[in-house]
Amino acid sequence: MNFTETDDTEHSPHSATQRAAAATRSTWVSVAVNLVLSTLQIGVGVLAKSQALIADGIHSLSDLVADGVVLLANHHSQKAADEDHPYGHQRFETAASLVLGLLLLAVGVGMVWSAVSKLEDTSTIAVVHPIALWVAGAALVSKELLFRYMLRVAKAVKSSMLVANAWHARSDAASSLVVGLGLAGNLLGFPLLDPIAALIVGLMVGKMGWSFGWDALHDLMDRGLDEAEVQAIRATLLATPGVAGVHDVRTRKMGDMVVADAHIEVDATLTVEAGHNIAVAARAAVLQRHRVLNLMTHVDPARRPDADHLPPG
Repeated sequence: MNFTETDDTEHSPHSATQRAAAATRSTWVSVAVNLVLSTLQIGVGVLAKSQALIADGIHSLSDLVADGVVLLANHHSQKAADEDHPYGHQRFETAASLVLGLLLLAVGVGMVWSAVSKLEDTSTIAVVHPIALWVAGAALVSKELLFRYMLRVAKAVKSSMLVANAWHARSDAASSLVVGLGLAGNLLGFPLLDPIAALIVGLMVGKMGWSFGWDALHDLMDRGLDEAEVQAIRATLLATPGVAGVHDVRTRKMGDMVVADAHIEVDATLTVEAGHNIAVAARAAVLQRHRVLNLMTHVDPARRPDADHLPPG
């Protein structure tokens, strides 16, 4: 017997509305910071003749595009289930994480290509103006503060998409640190350090893009929860009155939520209605305590838990 319910039980300590509001608020803060930084870095980078600062500014500019993707995904992922999407639109967040990863990868490759071209013709490397170092320092502080703020919000509402965007900001802080070191070296008489810093920034950005994209791709291919979370769900099912055993617990991610199914074992002498009521109670407990969007329960008789799977005869 298969039982599925579609009530409006809370799935996590934070409602979808709260998570959406937090995502929108933190992302708009990121938009404001990156708009100011990208304009300042690229403008000063051109005037100060610093390829590293320009590369860092392009990285900040890519964040504006990334923030737009996050806002779009946050809007669409909150849509209710419909005929074409019976489980809802939560995977829009996963798709957004994949886009973020590809964007970072593309930006990183472009930075590496530009830096290598510069290193091949060292005659084009100029001594930068000292103001570039001050801008790099200001960018480093701003991005690190932005990272800490965004990560705190992401963890509070348990959003993997926001975590990805927060670490995007941390990659910016790390790249600004590298740029600052490269600029300092350039000013001390080592001009090659500016394009070398740009090269390192490109490699950092590309690596992070690959990591985000690969993780998102796995989630889109129905990657399940880790064993600790699966065991926690199993424990909740076993704690439900009337459940004698649990097996075949399977999960797959739907954005930051999870769709799961499980076989629960009940007394074989119970009526169909009694078995159904136990399954409903078990499902409600899981949806209340875990980030599970929906749970399908299959009821087996406790004395023969897999009798329904035996060949006929």
